[in-house]
Amino acid sequence: MFLKKNGLPESKSAIKNFVTLNAYTGKNYIFKGDKFQPLKKLTYNTANFITSYLSNKDFITTTISVSRSIPEEDLQDILEIKAYEELGLDQAQEYIISSIEAESSNEEREFHLFVAESEVLNQLYLPIKEETKYLDLIVPVPLLYKVLYEKEILNDSGTHCFVYFTKYDAFICFYKNGEYIYSKSIEFSLEQIYEKFCEIEGEQVDKSEFFSILETEGLKATDSKYQQNFMKIFGEVFITINDIIIYTKRAFQLETVDHMYIGSAQGPIVGIDEYSHNYLGLPSADFNFDYNVNNEEWYTDQLQYLMLLTSMEYIEDESIVLNLTVFPRPPAFVKRASGQFIIATFAAISIGLAYPLYHLMSSYANDAKTFALSKQNEVLTAETNKYKKILSEKKKQISQLDKELARLAKLYSEKTKTLQSVYKEKVDYHLKSELFYTIAEELNRFNVHVDRIFTKEDTIWMSLVSSDDRKLTELIKYISETHFDEIKEINIELIEKEPGSEHYKGLLKVELR
Repeated sequence: MFLKKNGLPESKSAIKNFVTLNAYTGKNYIFKGDKFQPLKKLTYNTANFITSYLSNKDFITTTISVSRSIPEEDLQDILEIKAYEELGLDQAQEYIISSIEAESSNEEREFHLFVAESEVLNQLYLPIKEETKYLDLIVPVPLLYKVLYEKEILNDSGTHCFVYFTKYDAFICFYKNGEYIYSKSIEFSLEQIYEKFCEIEGEQVDKSEFFSILETEGLKATDSKYQQNFMKIFGEVFITINDIIIYTKRAFQLETVDHMYIGSAQGPIVGIDEYSHNYLGLPSADFNFDYNVNNEEWYTDQLQYLMLLTSMEYIEDESIVLNLTVFPRPPAFVKRASGQFIIATFAAISIGLAYPLYHLMSSYANDAKTFALSKQNEVLTAETNKYKKILSEKKKQISQLDKELARLAKLYSEKTKTLQSVYKEKVDYHLKSELFYTIAEELNRFNVHVDRIFTKEDTIWMSLVSSDDRKLTELIKYISETHFDEIKEINIELIEKEPGSEHYKGLLKVELR
């Protein structure tokens, strides 16, 4: 397991559980007792370390260079000034501006800035804060991937591209040698993909059916309609991704992108890694790793796992994780000024009254305890005798009922077997005469005749004769569409014209279910 609780810093030792929140969908998880499982209701609990992420569409990011001569105490002010200047931020708006330093061999220092509007953060997280009273950590979603390199889940050499589809956003981000370099939202969230599918169809498609096929079959859907539409939509996706890759390689002087990982909140999209490889020429794989976390779900949003691992990293070293939270937990009671005053006052009063009160209270306590225990003993003795008698009677009744239950179970089993046997004989048996009558009516309907017929078990062979070969094919199509639930297989092996005749013959094989 990645987390070792005995290795927590002293200031964090009260933390027992990790809670990860998706503020966009309300899907929350808790890591407790070595299990990572869904959390149905948020509550206030200081033993919980609470983490959420900010979607790529809800913040602005850019890279800014500053002189190395700027003192550390002035650095944050300079970065905020540059953010307003270069991003054209509204002076009337309130923003949360945070940064991480990028590796640079240039004369100037480089920083990745992450800017979010306070209003957006309040809209997303205030409802959560009302329940939990605090949020320890809010991380910009592209920075969650950093933990994959910290935990050595991914090798930190080369350039990696990550594409992830959530319900309301989709984004692409790049890491070089384990360090974040760039990210961008794309207009292909799972909801937007569904809407584009409906536009192509020209009608509203059942949403649950759509996502079920996307999750289980993806680009290899057995329904040709779904497959063609998915190919068209993801063709647009990869055109957009290709443009972003070209820009990123030029802007950050990348020679190549070594690997691409693609995932979604709904689960791996079948066939998308192969499609990506063929379309972009990049080695691609599903973004679905084994994080060594005990979870009984068949699939869990990978961002939930990344938030869990990032929380563990933050506990060990706060400086390596960028935090946008505006709702931190209050300091411990003993570290607050009011708490220290109350503790000091209470301690002084307690010391003055401790000795005389000790003897007085001890005497009263002993007398009261003795009296209460004697009364309690009388009540419990009577209760014990009553329930012993009841238990004895119930045991006798249970023994009798167990015997009766065993007898009835045996009788029920015998009756069930008999009914099943009768049902099979009465319901499941197919009368061949009924089928012959039905086929005869359909042959007459399409003006097709039979000159020979042969049956074996559930298979019928018929030699068909007609003046037009199209009537034979129309007959077969009608039978297969009308009796699809009764026929396991229907096939006509050969349709040929009789020599010296105007008639066509064909051998039809029908296999019943």
